Amino acid sequence: MINQLNPMPWQAFKSTLELNPDLHLQFQYEAGKFVDRSFHITEIKQSPIVSVDCGGVMNSWTEVIVQLWEPPVSETERSMLVSKALKIVSLVEKSLPLNPNAVVKIEFGNSKFDTRQMYPAEFLTEDDTFIVILAPDFTQCKAISRDQSCGTDSAAASCCGPAPEKEALEVAGADGAACKPGSGCC
Repeated sequence: MINQLNPMPWQAFKSTLELNPDLHLQFQYEAGKFVDRSFHITEIKQSPIVSVDCGGVMNSWTEVIVQLWEPPVSETERSMLVSKALKIVSLVEKSLPLNPNAVVKIEFGNSKFDTRQMYPAEFLTEDDTFIVILAPDFTQCKAISRDQSCGTDSAAASCCGPAPEKEALEVAGADGAACKPGSGCC
C-alpha cells in the first residue's frame, strides 16, 4: 500500500506502466469495484499547489492528475492496453512537460461513486490485466504533523488540540421562578 504521507511520484508511476505495455489497464476504485473497461483518459492535468497551513507555514507541491471517464454505454469488451495509455501520456508530455516528482492522483467518478481524486496505492497483475488499486485522498493538519500548533504559542491552545471543557449551564426551576413577568430578567 502507498504511504499517504509520501505518495507516489509521477516518474515512478509512469515507469511502472512502462514495465507492462502489453497488459490491459484497469483501475479498482473500491474493493471489488472497477472503472468500466471502456474508460477513456480524458485529460492529464498538472497542478502546482501553494498553501499556507493553520500553523502559518507556506507549503508547495505539484500534482499530476489523470482523469478517467466512463462512457454512458460500455463500448468494448476489453480495457485499453497500458501501451495506449502511455501513448496518451506521450502526447500530453509533448505539450506539457510533467514534473517527475509530482504527486500522482487518479480522478474518477460515476453515477454510483462521487468524483474524487485517489492515489495509486498498489499494482497487481492478473492474467493479461494490469490493475491499479486506488486509495482515497485524505485531509491532514500539517502543523500537528510537525509537532507544532495552529498559529498559537501553546499546543494546548491549538485549533487541532483537545476542545476546552464547556461550562455547565444553570437550569431554571420548573416553576419558572427564575423569570417572571416584572422580575427584570427578560
